[in-house]
Amino acid sequence: MKIEEYLAQGGVLTSPENAPPRYRAELLRLMATFVDSELAAAAGFAEMINAGPGIPERIAAARIVMEKTAHAGRVLRVMGDFGANTARYVGAHPWAARLPREADIGTTRREGDMRLSVFNYPLSGWADSVAMHLLMGLAADEQLGEFARVSYGPLAEVFREIAPVEAAHTASARKGMERLIETGTEKAALQASVDYWWPRVAVSFGHEVSTRAATLAAFGLRHQTNAELRGCWERRAATALADLGLTSPEG
Repeated sequence: MKIEEYLAQGGVLTSPENAPPRYRAELLRLMATFVDSELAAAAGFAEMINAGPGIPERIAAARIVMEKTAHAGRVLRVMGDFGANTARYVGAHPWAARLPREADIGTTRREGDMRLSVFNYPLSGWADSVAMHLLMGLAADEQLGEFARVSYGPLAEVFREIAPVEAAHTASARKGMERLIETGTEKAALQASVDYWWPRVAVSFGHEVSTRAATLAAFGLRHQTNAELRGCWERRAATALADLGLTSPEG
């Protein structure tokens, strides 16, 4: 049986030597997107640590920065098995660089920088960073559930171990939002942040119609469509916001 047929039937690879060239390229693209996004997310949130209103919030933020950076390192090591220059990778881009707040770049990415476009926008204070972190955390939960099923076994195992830690980050953001409301942060300000970040997080799922979808599915690198993943996120995010007395822009 050809490797392509094996993958199309649900087979799992365990070594780079067995991976066809197109499969290697798509797998590296997936890993680079995750690594770059984690590094950019960590760099952006690191600037918010000292904006935390109390010691517990600052400790939680510092832990999230550390763990996201560690997650990037774990996936980067798998990329190294495929020949990526891991020694130079982290210094390749200014991960903390951001566009103006009013920018709207859709799904565009900078050349050589595979971070999701949402991580090109700046955070605006502690409350805004918590709102963004909640929405993006819920999106990451959906995406990691998909990544945990990729057909490259060593990478799927890493994602399965990362997923519960990232889910804890999302839970921390939810508690952070509750704390902000309890301590008097105006819901109008939080709603404004939600309205700003919602469409930018939504595009992180990619285009509704993907020209690469069939190839990714045949390789066992995707099991749900972009639209399906986004729909799951929209429902979960709308429920989480409703519990906080907030609304989704599309709700």
